Amino acid sequence: MRFRYASPARFFYRSLLLLLVALAASAQAEWKIVSAETEPGRGGIDHRHVVVEDAAAGQRVAVDVAVFPAKSTALRVIDNPDGQSLSAMMKREKFVCGVNGGYFDTEFKPIGLRVADGTTFSPSRRARLITGILLQSDRGIDVVRVSEFSRTKKIITAVQSGPFLVEGNKRIRGLNDAQLARRTFAGIATNDRAFLGFCSDVSLAELANILATVPIAADSKIRRAMNLDGGSSSAFWFAREDSSAFSISGRKPVRDFVGVVPK
Repeated sequence: MRFRYASPARFFYRSLLLLLVALAASAQAEWKIVSAETEPGRGGIDHRHVVVEDAAAGQRVAVDVAVFPAKSTALRVIDNPDGQSLSAMMKREKFVCGVNGGYFDTEFKPIGLRVADGTTFSPSRRARLITGILLQSDRGIDVVRVSEFSRTKKIITAVQSGPFLVEGNKRIRGLNDAQLARRTFAGIATNDRAFLGFCSDVSLAELANILATVPIAADSKIRRAMNLDGGSSSAFWFAREDSSAFSISGRKPVRDFVGVVPK
């Protein structure tokens, strides 16, 4: 009997040991700011370029985030059926900052809810990953779960994407920790702030950890954050006070953008 169960027992304990090691490594991941620069833009918007590092893993990434007052600015979804670049669209429409929007299919059709200027041009969809909605309503800018979304509000702008990264100032657990890619994200913070951002190659789990534990938005803590379309779709644009721009270009055409304008 001893020999019959020896091999399965060794396999069990070896698997358990590997799991504990993986969990310990994840728990020990600690991101710290290496450098941070802030530059002002128009309409009370700031651009923060933050380099963070997980020394234990030997990993360093850059985060660019536009932080703006939620009460004196407005979100806009820009439909982009012609596949123009983010920078061209931002300059032409006089936006102060912007990023790429949500997911789209192989036929260049948006996946999930899209509302632009109060008009819905793509319906909401129930799917495992696209669990969040970034919106502008008559009550202001917000990030909500699809299950919380209500048409009782006057919705001016909405883009469905996901997954959720941060909720209640805490990272969402169980996110993918293997696939590294450029990421675009959006959210709301304390001190009546909202933000749009871009991060160099990280996993979804790492991005959630960074946003929840590192003061990316300066003195504002991130309350909720959700992922937008990432990888080659990721793009970021910010208008400086002197009318020049900080820009990170996308690597392929995308169906829509999210931009910010002063009210």
